[in-house]
Amino acid sequence: VQLQASGGGLVQAGASLRLSCAASGRNFNTYAMGWFRQAPGKERDFVAAINYSGASTSYADSVKGRFTISRDSPKNTVYLQMNSLKPEDTAVYYCACYVSTTAYRQMPKFWGQGTQVTVSS
Repeated sequence: VQLQASGGGLVQAGASLRLSCAASGRNFNTYAMGWFRQAPGKERDFVAAINYSGASTSYADSVKGRFTISRDSPKNTVYLQMNSLKPEDTAVYYCACYVSTTAYRQMPKFWGQGTQVTVSS
């Protein structure tokens, strides 16, 4: 599985961005997908995940109510809609593939290259 993330950029606080992650390879539609982020000098943290069918999602507390993860299976693409962005959301965002139907208690096996999101105050 290869993952290509895009959609990052520089925005002001309160703005919105939508990240996309295009996946190539077999069995994409049977895998849970997720987004993580890493701020400078910090560890990579979980942001959101979606199960193989799109019926179940989970979010970090810091983004609940502001971010929405979704997937378009025919397009082999996962999205992260980010609204009401805050300066503390500034990070490199990575998409990830779990190689399992759910992300629950799983670790991703494949990672995208990351896309920078910078939120100015």
